Amino acid sequence: MGANTTISWTKRTWNPWRGCTKISPGCKNCYMFAAQLRYGNEPHTVVRTRTWNDPLRWQRQAAYQGKWEFVFTCSWSDWFHEAADEWRGEAWQIIRRCPNLIFQILTKRPERIADHLPDDWGEGYANVWLGTSIELNEYVWRADVLRKIPAVIRFISAEPLLGPLTDLDLEGIHWLIVGGESGARYRPMKLAWVRELRDRALAQEVAFFFKQSAGRRPETGTLLDGRHWRQYPRRVSSVPVVSVGKGPR
Repeated sequence: MGANTTISWTKRTWNPWRGCTKISPGCKNCYMFAAQLRYGNEPHTVVRTRTWNDPLRWQRQAAYQGKWEFVFTCSWSDWFHEAADEWRGEAWQIIRRCPNLIFQILTKRPERIADHLPDDWGEGYANVWLGTSIELNEYVWRADVLRKIPAVIRFISAEPLLGPLTDLDLEGIHWLIVGGESGARYRPMKLAWVRELRDRALAQEVAFFFKQSAGRRPETGTLLDGRHWRQYPRRVSSVPVVSVGKGPR
């Protein structure tokens, strides 16, 4: 759950809790539910995991090496799920202790962000990127909510992209990830939808990352018009890195 991940736009995943509830069409074929059932877990129940100290270990390693790493939070849940309210404060404390880790927090519940940020959030933690998922045009309002939240980086994950996002406003957004659905029951995605988003992102100087086409296997069909599109926000270079003289413990 906390090792290196196959998700191309991050390095690691951290799941301080697992389990979720489906709230929009993008959740229909979510990989988490099938995976947790295979592991013998109840996917609809949100529970704490035993991974809470993993970021502290990664932080020591990254500090020793004088680098930073991406960490995608809650790949098996939602950081702002209401069932995790009692644990989130403790999770924010972990994040504060890990300046060499960039936590990529992605949610389908952006309307809950403002009321569940830590008291010292200010204009945003330097090592936290806030994002929201948008799969259909009827959910572009999530971006409208997100852009009002102070953050060093705001991003959108249009995955699984299930239709054109005609009304998506990229104002105040720094990064756009686009990808098709994967799995046995994947729904199709037209590359014309992707091209339109790419062109709009480039015109507005929003970093564009094309993750995958729709298909049975994830991370396949990663070329768009003959090339990879794997841009990251420019502000990534401003993230502070703490170096230490002792090796990881």
